[in-house]
Amino acid sequence: MTRLDTVVDESKGAEVISLEDLRVDTASGMPIVEGVSLSLDEGQILGVVGESGSGKTTTALALFGFAQGGAELARGTIRLPGHAPFELATSKDLRVLRGHYVSYVPQSPGTALNPVMRVSRALREMQEHRNRGDTDARRDLEAERDEVLAVVGLPNTHEFQQRFPHQLSGGQQQRVCLAVALLSGSQTIVLDEPTTGLDVITQASVLDELRRLQRTRRVAMVYISHDLAVVSELATHVAVMYAGNIVEIGTAEQVLTRPAHPYTRGLLSSTPDYRRAGLPAAMPGVAVSLSDRSEDACSFAPRCALATDECRAAAPSLRPLPWAAAAGGAPGNGGRHDASCYHPVGSPFSVTARELPEASPIDVGAVLGVERLTVEHHVRGQRVAAVTDVSFAVARGECLALVGESGSGKTTIARAIAGLQPYETGSITLHGEQMAQPAARRTREQLRRLQIVFQNASLALNPREDVRAAISRSSNLCTKESRRPLEELMELAGLQPGLLGRLPRQLSGGERQRVAIARALATNPEVLICDEITSSLDVSVQAAVLATIEDLQAKLGLALLFITHDIGVVAALADRVMVLQRGSVCEAGPTRSVLDEPKSEYAKRLMDAAPSLSVGN
Repeated sequence: MTRLDTVVDESKGAEVISLEDLRVDTASGMPIVEGVSLSLDEGQILGVVGESGSGKTTTALALFGFAQGGAELARGTIRLPGHAPFELATSKDLRVLRGHYVSYVPQSPGTALNPVMRVSRALREMQEHRNRGDTDARRDLEAERDEVLAVVGLPNTHEFQQRFPHQLSGGQQQRVCLAVALLSGSQTIVLDEPTTGLDVITQASVLDELRRLQRTRRVAMVYISHDLAVVSELATHVAVMYAGNIVEIGTAEQVLTRPAHPYTRGLLSSTPDYRRAGLPAAMPGVAVSLSDRSEDACSFAPRCALATDECRAAAPSLRPLPWAAAAGGAPGNGGRHDASCYHPVGSPFSVTARELPEASPIDVGAVLGVERLTVEHHVRGQRVAAVTDVSFAVARGECLALVGESGSGKTTIARAIAGLQPYETGSITLHGEQMAQPAARRTREQLRRLQIVFQNASLALNPREDVRAAISRSSNLCTKESRRPLEELMELAGLQPGLLGRLPRQLSGGERQRVAIARALATNPEVLICDEITSSLDVSVQAAVLATIEDLQAKLGLALLFITHDIGVVAALADRVMVLQRGSVCEAGPTRSVLDEPKSEYAKRLMDAAPSLSVGN
């Protein structure tokens, strides 16, 4: 049995919603999304995947009759059972969709939930909205709230319902948003990157709840994600979007095991998998911008190795593939497998487990040493241990990965090493020399030798400072003789010199992350700490950033401390792994030993929860 077989429900239910011929334009009339059609049956989970800017969220929001600021619904029809069609461009009744027929679970629940509204009130407001004008609505609303909290795996106690959003974990916030969506009574739920940034155990728990809702309530879902490994474990059907169009659609098994479009195959090859050895293969080029799209050619042609003059002369339409043309029904339903490509690939695509080659020798002697580190947080007058008695060392040219659930102490350790978090006991050494805390008390040479790259490059970079200024300011820690030329730093980080004059807002997410890396490299560091630097990136950009990191390690001999919750990234990059649970080390060892044969129960849980594209294993 494949992993896909465990989630695909072959029983076809009644259609609950369809979207036909959607077009969303900018204020100037430039199409953001064009010609998109989707249909969902009850119990169906449609995974919508693609790089940032492909139109995933724009399409999902159109199911509510909603367009983001600066965009307008130019064309499209929504059909619901028992209702006349809703014309998106002209209908005045689109509000009836929201909360009644379609509900939304946002990507960032922490910002979507009202910070001054307790859990009970957030749930109660949705109930009141649903029952407005319904004199026969059930009165026992409190019992219903208790029931839906239990459904999504949350405590239904009075104490929990009195909490504010900031008193919940990320996974709990996400489940509260899911509970609110369920209370609406909607048969269709749109989930926009609901597990991005969650650790693998919390993510697995959320996905389990979604699968249970699909089975027990036959709820249809649109699941937007850039993580194909997660989609492979949840979705019954998959739609792949690029440049505002659907380029491939079919059942999850069809699309993920026999992808026809070169773009789909590129996304799959870019996805890190803990069962696969080595780095994922990055796609060439970058996603086409809105202004560079062409109606007269295939938008993917500049990045495609199979492109011909035919591809550059006219845009292909979405059509049934030759080997699936006999299947009936709408695209993605009834077994149909459609793609917009003149040269579809018919060969199977699979990711299977294979042995890693022997690790290259690591330089003997620790560059970074952490000995019996203990860090405490002060919460409401009480001391809470965040990290307890943690010790490790990282040698030149070595990558040590720290993994664990949210709250396990990974980032706290990184911040303590960087001098940004005070610690109670222990020592942190660089080449055997004790480093003071905080960072302001460290020597100029210590600051130069150890650098950190933060998770969110958008917040770490000064929005008013261009790339040239950001990198140059860091290089001031070096002597004039040892400073690297800006052009060399840009090349090391995989950036084009033409970006030097741009501000952070003028860069893509991957470019901003690489600027942060280039800024760290400007000091000629010996230790580089990377804190979740790929967690919110597209898989294609992530693959390119990982390749950059590995190349830098090989060229510069960096000692790398890599913090991540993505076990696939660990498999691709790390020499050793240290598993943290509640601030303590529960297991450590060579990467393959820990991933393939974990000894501790907690490490086993992490491996079991890690999503994988691998099938047939």
